[in-house]
Parts: sequence; C-alpha cells; structure tokens
Amino acid sequence: MRRRVLLERFVAIGVSLPGLALTATPKAEVQVFKSRSCSCCAVWAGHLREAGFTVAVLDVRNASVERRRLGMPDRFGSCHTALADGYVIEGHVPAAEIERLLATRPEALGLSVPGMPVSAPGMAVPGRSQPYQVLLIDLAGQASTFASYPG
Repeated sequence: MRRRVLLERFVAIGVSLPGLALTATPKAEVQVFKSRSCSCCAVWAGHLREAGFTVAVLDVRNASVERRRLGMPDRFGSCHTALADGYVIEGHVPAAEIERLLATRPEALGLSVPGMPVSAPGMAVPGRSQPYQVLLIDLAGQASTFASYPG
C-alpha cells in the first residue's frame, strides 16, 4: 500500500504515529440559504457533505435577498447562496474550489458559478454536459476566473 494512502487512512480514523501530528482539520461549516422547493440546492448541499463539510441548510422565502444581504452582486446569481468561513459562495460551486478558497484565503468576497450550468455539482443531467467557470468575486464586485470546467 502506498505511504500516502496509508497516512490518509490513519488521519481519517484519528490514529497518530509517534513523531507525527496527524490530526484531521475539520472543514468550515457552510450555511446554505435556499428556497424550500429547490431540489438541486439540496443535491449541492449533499455534494458538500460528501466532501466533508458540515452543512446547515436554511430554507428562506427568497434566496436573492440573502445574496444581496451578503453583498454578492445579482449578475453572479444562481438559485442559492451560501456562507463558508466568511466567504460568500453563490450557486453550484464544486466543493474542491471551496476547499481551495479556504486554503488560500484570498482577499475576496467569495466564489460564484452564475446561473445553473448542467455539469455543475447538483445539476448533473445524464448524457449532457456544459462548460462553466467558477468566478472569484473581489471586494469591489469584479470577477476573475478561479477555475474552469470543460463540461
């Protein structure tokens, strides 16, 4: 068995080895603001849970109100808005990109996947794909590409 796989398994079950500090760092809690009737948002929340995030889903009357309250410009909007360790996460952002955001901690408002691209987590449609970008939204509300997905 490869050393890395073995170490990952030890960390996953909380085992420490002499001389090594192997403690799993808990991931940030993600608060998801979504409409009660939106099923794709629930699937996205499940995607985050599978990646190890603690997720609190809050059903709201209008998710765009939460988006505006948190400062995310409407032009980057989607069907749900989330908050992860001070960053706004808009739409179907892959868990891996949230992890990277939290690891690098750029000075930014957060991430967005505008609209509802078919290939994004929570939006998968068998036999269909659509390229999309994860945008980094800076504190002035301007976007730059954080990651690209070919679909």
